[in-house]
This record gives sequence, C-alpha cells and structure tokens, in this order.
Amino acid sequence: MRISPIIGPMSIGTGIVLVVIGAILTFALDLQVAGVNFDLIGYILMIAGAVVFIIGLVLMMRKRTSVTTVHNNDGANGSVSERRTTTTPDETI
Repeated sequence: MRISPIIGPMSIGTGIVLVVIGAILTFALDLQVAGVNFDLIGYILMIAGAVVFIIGLVLMMRKRTSVTTVHNNDGANGSVSERRTTTTPDETI
C-alpha cells in the first residue's frame, strides 16, 4: 500500500486548523448553551489536532529503503553487488 505524498502536508494543515478552532472555542468564546460545553469541545479539538499534526509529521519524515542484491556466478570467481536506495514519500518510485 502506497500512501499519497500529499497526505503528510494535508495532515499538518488539518491539525493546525483543528488546534486553532479548538483554541477559539475554549478561550475566545463565552457562549452558554444548555447541554453543550464549548470548553470541552475546544479541548477535544485541540488534542485531536495535535495528534493529526504529529501523524502528518511522521508520514512526511519517514524514509523508505530498498536493497537489491545481485549474485554473479561465472565459474571460478563469483561476485556479489549490493545497491541501497533511500527515498522519501514525495519522490516517485
């Protein structure tokens, strides 16, 4: 399964937006509605935004490594060559 390279930046932006909306609900608004606690909703949104932000960073920072090993048996002396390739999710494979 390949994760689209746009998921990392989208997650970071979504996380920031959730934190901002949560902070506005918690600290800037002073609404009183029966049965609705805007402070709690704001804290939940800020926590969810932080989690989404961290997941976005992890997805952007991880690297993939592939190893290719070639064995050549040409009689008396055989050779082995190994190539390592490291890519980030935003590079095409």
